[in-house]
Amino acid sequence: MPDPYSSAPVPEDPADLDLDHDGGPVLVEPTLRRLNGEVREAYVPPLASWVTHGSLADLPFENARAAPDHQVFRRRDPDGAWTDVTAARFAEEVLAVAKGLIAEGLMPGDRLAIMARTTYEWTLLDFAAWAAGLVTVPVYPTSSVFQTRWILQDSGAAALVTEKARQAAALGPERDRLPDLRHVWVMGKGHVERLAELGRSVPDQEVAVRRGVLGPDTPATIVYTSGTTGRPKGCALTHGNFLAEVDNAIELLAPVFGPKDDYVPSTLLFLPLSHVFGRMVSIACVRARVCLGHAPSMKAEDLLADLASFRPTFLLAIPYMLEKVYNNARAVAERGGRTALFDRAADVARRYGEALEARRHGTGPGPNRALKTARAFYSPLVHRGIRNALGGRLRQVICGGSPLGRELAAFYAGMGVEIFEGYGLTETTGAATVTPPLRPRLGTVGWPLPGMAVRIAADGEVLLSGPQVFRGYWNPHAGGVVPAAPDGWFPTGDLGRLDDEGYLTITGRKKEILITAGGKNVAPAPLEDRLRSHPLVSHCMVLGDRRPYVSALITLDPEGIVHWCRMNGRPPLWPQHLVDDDALHTVLQRAVDEANKLVSRPESIRRFTVLPVDFTERDGHLTPSLKLRRDAILRDFAPHVESLYR
Repeated sequence: MPDPYSSAPVPEDPADLDLDHDGGPVLVEPTLRRLNGEVREAYVPPLASWVTHGSLADLPFENARAAPDHQVFRRRDPDGAWTDVTAARFAEEVLAVAKGLIAEGLMPGDRLAIMARTTYEWTLLDFAAWAAGLVTVPVYPTSSVFQTRWILQDSGAAALVTEKARQAAALGPERDRLPDLRHVWVMGKGHVERLAELGRSVPDQEVAVRRGVLGPDTPATIVYTSGTTGRPKGCALTHGNFLAEVDNAIELLAPVFGPKDDYVPSTLLFLPLSHVFGRMVSIACVRARVCLGHAPSMKAEDLLADLASFRPTFLLAIPYMLEKVYNNARAVAERGGRTALFDRAADVARRYGEALEARRHGTGPGPNRALKTARAFYSPLVHRGIRNALGGRLRQVICGGSPLGRELAAFYAGMGVEIFEGYGLTETTGAATVTPPLRPRLGTVGWPLPGMAVRIAADGEVLLSGPQVFRGYWNPHAGGVVPAAPDGWFPTGDLGRLDDEGYLTITGRKKEILITAGGKNVAPAPLEDRLRSHPLVSHCMVLGDRRPYVSALITLDPEGIVHWCRMNGRPPLWPQHLVDDDALHTVLQRAVDEANKLVSRPESIRRFTVLPVDFTERDGHLTPSLKLRRDAILRDFAPHVESLYR
């Protein structure tokens, strides 16, 4: 491996590595580079051979040849029942829709935009478009008309598929500004099925020819980053980017994707397929022939019902959801007068998870007899109820988007659900780092995904290199794709650090670092993440740039507030009626005091205010991936901000 400080690393080919791999997880430790005694770079060699030909379009047909009767999907019927979809059936449907797209005149390289919730049809269209030689462009179903028009216009989309008729109708006034858009189809009107019928006259060979000219370097999709400011930018991801990503993830996370003797791996995908995180796992499931289901609604009652009926073995989640599951379980226990029982069970689970971690690192013997006995006692009383709420068969959660926190990760691990935390960007085709199964370190985002290298720049910025990193941003005015990392290292804009064993911890955003009037640099993310985990807090934004001290805007969680009112013998009140409540402020002050323990006194939150409304994507305060739009929040809540510094 050449000196990474002069160029991007040249990864070894896995074929040259002597790996003892029998289908279980493989531990490949990172190569570390130090500067002045500090680890500044970590690199993990690939576990999967580089793909030199073919594309994602081949996956359904390869599965159909290798295992035609294998159950690769479970699809919701109109009556709510789950129906199995075999590899052979999925390949037939992909072929039929691909021929329909060809029949409608779409040419290789044309862009097909998809605007829908997480549904079977979304994945079907993705693979059908690739089989027809097209490039897919995901659009969040919650996008405004302006955002949708911008993505369609910038990508030059020739066709759009929406889930609902109203989404298509909303674009009516914008059609004259979209000269490239020739087709608009609606899933809810049966247009996907109609495409399959239209393609009957197209010979199968036409699809085979189009698939044959695709390769690892061919663009597969243009994913527009939601961004916290400005217009979204289109990340041009290739078939090779995805194959390098999913092939190495499947090998590393063998406990998740690999075949089992006692159960069949499956997952219910509910995060948006418009986001690269959900898309990557969807493709990985098809690649590994893991049974995949889709849940279009993220409302608690709908999702819990879907989980109960589907019963997945692993899930893809963001920390916010795991925090809410924990907080809701504790609220239920509190309403039943079992708070002390729940807290003891949670403490046992946390200590058990930490003991497991210590054993894997060789720093402890693992759970002792007393801890095992305590866990066996509390598991049927508390832990099993949480697992049952998640379907009853859940064994692993792949978690990303923001830090989960050591305590919560240990809690889930201790109650029997292993957490694989990861970190990545749209530009890295999803995960760039992930928890290694054989040696997790709670509270970090793990080691580089095999094939990836992580470097910490002099200013603390995280730089990434590897075959999963995209080629560049889409720019139709500059010949297609503009390279984003000409030296082989992509600057993420995130700040982080590598510990002595190469585990990465994300500490904040480079552009979000606050500098107080006294010159103190403050990273808001750790404080915000800790406060957001409180059951009464929905969102938190830390302030203090060019101000005399650090402060915070806090929004309230409606379910948490209803529960708090009930437990305190008060009538249920909406959050806006409690912004000046002294008792509530006392509780929140304790939460702020706990969060302040993470930082030095100059970095601690001195004052906070409770807002009468929550931050929402609809009002422009959150991105579709639930990140804060700080400029919009500062603008819309300027009077509240100023009140903190009077």
